[in-house]
Amino acid sequence: MSRRVVITGLGIVSPAGSSPEEFFNNLMAGRSGIKPLTCSFVDQLSIKIAASVDDFNPAAHFSKIQLTGIERFSQMALVAAEQAVQDAQLVLDETEYSRAGVYMGSCLGGAGTLEDGYVEVFKRNNPRIKPLSVLLSMNNAAASHLSIKYHLQGPNITYSTACSSSAIAVGEAYRQIKHGYADVMLAGGAEAMLTLGAMKAWEALRTLAHEDPEDPGASCKPFSKNRNGLVLGEGAAVLVLEDAERAIQRGAKIYGELAGYDCSSDSSHITKPDSAGQTRTILSALRDAKLQPSDIGYINAHGTATLAGDIEETKALKLAFGAEAYKIPVSSTKSMHGHLMGATGAVEFMAAVLALQHQAVPPTINLQQPDPECDLDYVANQGRTNVPLNAVMSNSFAFGGTNAVLIAQRFVA
Repeated sequence: MSRRVVITGLGIVSPAGSSPEEFFNNLMAGRSGIKPLTCSFVDQLSIKIAASVDDFNPAAHFSKIQLTGIERFSQMALVAAEQAVQDAQLVLDETEYSRAGVYMGSCLGGAGTLEDGYVEVFKRNNPRIKPLSVLLSMNNAAASHLSIKYHLQGPNITYSTACSSSAIAVGEAYRQIKHGYADVMLAGGAEAMLTLGAMKAWEALRTLAHEDPEDPGASCKPFSKNRNGLVLGEGAAVLVLEDAERAIQRGAKIYGELAGYDCSSDSSHITKPDSAGQTRTILSALRDAKLQPSDIGYINAHGTATLAGDIEETKALKLAFGAEAYKIPVSSTKSMHGHLMGATGAVEFMAAVLALQHQAVPPTINLQQPDPECDLDYVANQGRTNVPLNAVMSNSFAFGGTNAVLIAQRFVA
């Protein structure tokens, strides 16, 4: 069995906007969600910037009792999912619950709860920690809350493959529907790791960007000669995926067709990106979508602004697309929303889907000094409108070597 899979609902909580419309408008306007941190532990950090969601108010969505059992990353996932379900006008009857599931991605799950527990036990010598610490912090908590809220009795899986976690979640959810195991899937990712311990760990790895002295919002500079690293972010994104026939029958709004996906492993190095592995994944996703390189009108790049990563991705695009690589607009929206780790693949795929819907391409901001080794069309600093797009691609390349590529195209019944 091979069925067509369409996208019927979108929901997002991100540093660049907390609705799909706000998110895409801010991307097109080149507005950065990166800012100086104002948290209580900022003085203990060397890197004092992040892409935080400062306007997220849990009390506006959950009762005090609910908040005792729902961690920040799960809260964001639930809010994003509610947007997506409402956007899709999704209603399931009793016969459909077992054919609907949820796949989510996250790197650290409830990082805040874990860290609070460590502080109580190891710093304050307090043997008593939150009774629900395990349930708050487990990686699959967000997916479980979504399953419970919407009574989804089909597959419920959380993927943790570093930066590609939520791209894998979306891709594997697509396969569930494509091959007949499910009819509807909620798919995406959530991350909330802006904690002292997590940020100190990333500082130690020496991959975080230093604050731009003139403009903190310009600190992430993908594909730029003066780039110096990534900026950590937080948030969640959830998409509603459906069997195309079901969506048509109920008269659903369709953003596009999820037409291609593949994942693979570099199998070479735990942190060093590998253009050969990335190229294999891109070509496999194109084959799955039954598309040619010339069919892709826009690529949302992984584009983390690390020295090696941006060069290897540029090489991979040239290897996969040949001469076409120079004709395709490519942008890194991480320049605006930061790197949301386990949530970033879903956030960036959503950006690509919205580009397809609006026939517009968001920019890579802060690209004032192009790196000669990154010589493709990286849509420097200003978005483009009225761009004829029939198919778009989103790349996610992770520490550990797990690569994922997603392709969406305009849906024609």
